[in-house]
Amino acid sequence: MIRDTSQQDSVMTQKKGLTVKTLMWLAVIVLLAVVGWRAIDSWLTNDVSVAKEQLKLATVERGELLRDIVSTGKIVAANAPVIYSPEEGLVTMSVKPGDMVKAGQEVALIASPQLMARLSQQKTLVQQLTSAFNREKLSARRKQLELQQKLELAKVDLAAAEREARRADTSIARQLISQIDFEQAQDDLAKAKLRTHHAEQEAFLSKDTLAFEVENKELELKAQQQVLAELQRKVDELTVLSPVAGIVGNWLVEQKAKVGTNQSLMMIVDLSAYEAELQVPESYADELGLGMLVEISVAGKQLVGQLSSISPEVINNKVTTRVRMPTDEGTALRQNQRVSARIILEQKDDVLMVRRGQFYQSGAGKVGYQIKDGVAQRIALQSGATSMSHIEILNGVKEGDTLVISSLDVFDNKDRVLLY
Repeated sequence: MIRDTSQQDSVMTQKKGLTVKTLMWLAVIVLLAVVGWRAIDSWLTNDVSVAKEQLKLATVERGELLRDIVSTGKIVAANAPVIYSPEEGLVTMSVKPGDMVKAGQEVALIASPQLMARLSQQKTLVQQLTSAFNREKLSARRKQLELQQKLELAKVDLAAAEREARRADTSIARQLISQIDFEQAQDDLAKAKLRTHHAEQEAFLSKDTLAFEVENKELELKAQQQVLAELQRKVDELTVLSPVAGIVGNWLVEQKAKVGTNQSLMMIVDLSAYEAELQVPESYADELGLGMLVEISVAGKQLVGQLSSISPEVINNKVTTRVRMPTDEGTALRQNQRVSARIILEQKDDVLMVRRGQFYQSGAGKVGYQIKDGVAQRIALQSGATSMSHIEILNGVKEGDTLVISSLDVFDNKDRVLLY
């Protein structure tokens, strides 16, 4: 019996090619392998890793850098004169604290009986000297008239003596008179000439003498008139006037009080001119300079002024400065009003800078970390000027780079740090 050939036959299966699904799985496996390898390589090449949420980042930019100081202070009157008592006496205040006054308006009155008595005495003395001066002028005119009369009489006697001398010359020639009479006529002529000469000299000298006496009396009168004018000025100043237009501050003495010379009475605050008094930390004192621009925030507005004075002393680690502000009628300023200000120390244009942060202190301005492809790379920096908001970068980065501006202590001074 012949068996079948089933034992000799074998089943043949057709071999199929790779499917699309298989290819996709292979691609996923390769991608995961690459990513895994890069992750492992990154973990192996970086020293430490830091969470990105812990860091503060900023972009390097180019622009204007303002070195400034933020300070606070108050508004003070640029002109607040104190009124003083000109003389000793009883004061009567004509205005009250808070009253508005005009320039030249009466604000106080000083009663000084002693000064008024001195003024009356001086007026009497001036009147006496005026009378004496006028009397001296009349006396000088009288004396000059007498001397002029004497001179003229001497000239008449001289003319008569000359006439007699001519007659004697004619008579002696005709032998009508004796020699004694002739000589007598000559002597009379010489005497007349001598008296005329002395009269002329006396009149000339008396003119200068009388003028000197009159001038002396006039100078004495003027001296006393000046004393009278000074006393009158002091009496006029007993009515105390306001030197400026403004508002009356506090009384410095009581009403009807007895005051001494140059004692403070009150303060007048000039409302037309204000200054800002700022307190600046002493660490910035050496950088301050007169004329620096100051931006002042007051009553919701921004005013720009200039630094006008810097105190030479330090009080409580602060330096007091004054800022002169332009008159701004649109801003209502008040004495002792609080303000905030920004003093511009330096202005630089077109500089490379980054926002200020703790990295400047922790890295001493020489070390920074640049963010690139999820890695913080340690780089060397060269910093320049600093402001309250930005730091100038002179070398080490370029515009558009991203830097870590928070504290660098978390990086432990490593060269490369992975961010996750």
